[in-house]
Amino acid sequence: CAAAFASTIKAGRDGKLVDGKSIMSVMMLAAGKGTVLDLQIEGRDEDAALEALKILIENRFDEPE
Repeated sequence: CAAAFASTIKAGRDGKLVDGKSIMSVMMLAAGKGTVLDLQIEGRDEDAALEALKILIENRFDEPE
């Protein structure tokens, strides 16, 4: 999802930011249910990227509960 955007995307928790376009980096955050994530998105399509990521997170990455 994030790789489709030109903007730079960073995701993190507890002050540690990783490349939000790298699924392996995001998985290494070990952010379980209830974890507060920080997102930094900068670039020409940042609004669209933020909206897409918001929907993805709200839908629990399309994983069952």
